[in-house]
Amino acid sequence: MSKNIKNIVFLTIALIALNIVNQYFYKRLDLTADKRYTLSKTTENILNKVDKNLFISIYLEGDFPSEFKRLQVETRQYLEELSAENSNIKVQFVNPDTQREDLVKRGMMPSQLTVEEEGKLSEAIIFPWAEISYQKKSTIVSLLPSAIVASQEEQLQKAIENLEYSFTNAINSITQPKQKSVAVITGNGELQDIYQYSFLSEIAKKYKLAKFTLDSVAKNPQQTLKDLTSLDLAIIAKPTEKFTAEEKFTLDQYIANGGKTLWMLDNVQADQDSLFNNGKLLAYPRDLNLTDLLFSYGIRINTSLIKDLYAAQIPLATGKVGNQTQFQNLEWFFHPLVGSNPNHAITKNLIPVRLQFANQIDTLKNNIKKTPLLLSSPLTQKVGTPSFIELQSIADEVVENDYRGGNQLFAVLLEGDFKSAYKSRIKPFNTPLFRENATNNKMIVISDGDIGKNQILKGKPTDLSRDKWTNQEFGNKDFLINSVDYLLDDIGLIQLRNKTLQIKNLDKQKAFKERTFWQFLNVVLPLILLLIFGFVFNFLRKRKYS
Repeated sequence: MSKNIKNIVFLTIALIALNIVNQYFYKRLDLTADKRYTLSKTTENILNKVDKNLFISIYLEGDFPSEFKRLQVETRQYLEELSAENSNIKVQFVNPDTQREDLVKRGMMPSQLTVEEEGKLSEAIIFPWAEISYQKKSTIVSLLPSAIVASQEEQLQKAIENLEYSFTNAINSITQPKQKSVAVITGNGELQDIYQYSFLSEIAKKYKLAKFTLDSVAKNPQQTLKDLTSLDLAIIAKPTEKFTAEEKFTLDQYIANGGKTLWMLDNVQADQDSLFNNGKLLAYPRDLNLTDLLFSYGIRINTSLIKDLYAAQIPLATGKVGNQTQFQNLEWFFHPLVGSNPNHAITKNLIPVRLQFANQIDTLKNNIKKTPLLLSSPLTQKVGTPSFIELQSIADEVVENDYRGGNQLFAVLLEGDFKSAYKSRIKPFNTPLFRENATNNKMIVISDGDIGKNQILKGKPTDLSRDKWTNQEFGNKDFLINSVDYLLDDIGLIQLRNKTLQIKNLDKQKAFKERTFWQFLNVVLPLILLLIFGFVFNFLRKRKYS
């Protein structure tokens, strides 16, 4: 009896000790081959800074297609990892059916899906969104990012791959005590605010946005440079007026002092509105006085326009039926639809980007690392300038031999130690901030000023991602947002976009054809085996004890 008591006491003490140890040591094991539930060091560092309650509401709840239950499960399991890493993160799944209008007003647009179940097609609407709240701030996260996909299964895989980046990026943005600053450069005929609204309004959600004019360079260049160097990123969007030597030197020294830059430049004057109004336009080189500056960084933007057989459409009047003008969407080769670099975090899973009257970029040999971001198709043709471009040429027969120009570069990422263009030259003005080299800096140069230009409908800006006439969708806004994120990322956050998973999807057609066999195997066969076991067990029991 005493031995039993000793064993019970020992077991009780062991259980209590194990429970105490469990309170201090907690570990979840990721047994997946691709380690999809293992958080990166970047994510862990960001989560460790969350010192107050952070609430995540997921609107993937309710009755929706079974295949998207997979996204719900993967999202739930990933968020459990976040909660396990930091107990301040609180997660809840919310059914959106009772608040659909409110969700739409807050920017969470529903997705309409074509679902195949039991060999039949049906339509379903889901809200693939999450909302993150921290103190008095909130932000939304898309769980179904736009991407080039051949099927909904592939779209689902891309969505699951993007989970860590989407949530980590949003949490990092909402918990930052101090936002980084972005300057929108003005003073040289850049795009008006209304034409950049779609792009810049998204940037303003994550960063401190401010207009910065270079007009003050003429009066007080030293103070202008000092003010500009206090900002983290400068956006130069389609300047149309020549930069003075002082203005160019200000930008050069901003870069030499560590400022990041996003250039959207047109080296050819070609106005789309003039083309529609007059039926033709004169395209001619535009001198922005930036050639030597960009040359010192290792690139040159040419003054030839690129025509691409893989192009976006424009609406043209093709006739009348009664009093109604008939329009038809036709491919306009001066608006190339360009592909993106699938191996870089900025452009991975990006849908084609539309350019308008874009120029070709040449890269020059120097110590700067150059990564191509946007490339044309191989079916291109160079058009020298000056030259007349007529709208009626859209009806000309295509001669494929004329389109053998090969892939053309339209956007490039430059990283490294940039040499000042004024290292061995006379400076336009003296400044104590002068630097001969920039250490470990980066910039992106795009040879199309209209890449970030949204359209106007009834006096209001439209979404940059969609054409108001043809309803085509483009990756322009995502590309520019990713570019800004990359340039301002100093913790390796955007590299999470390169995460790749191997998710095995069900073959629906095969499952439908073999559904009877699998139903028998999973439902009927276990019952038969259980029944046989019962008969055998009773028979042996009676035989033993009879």
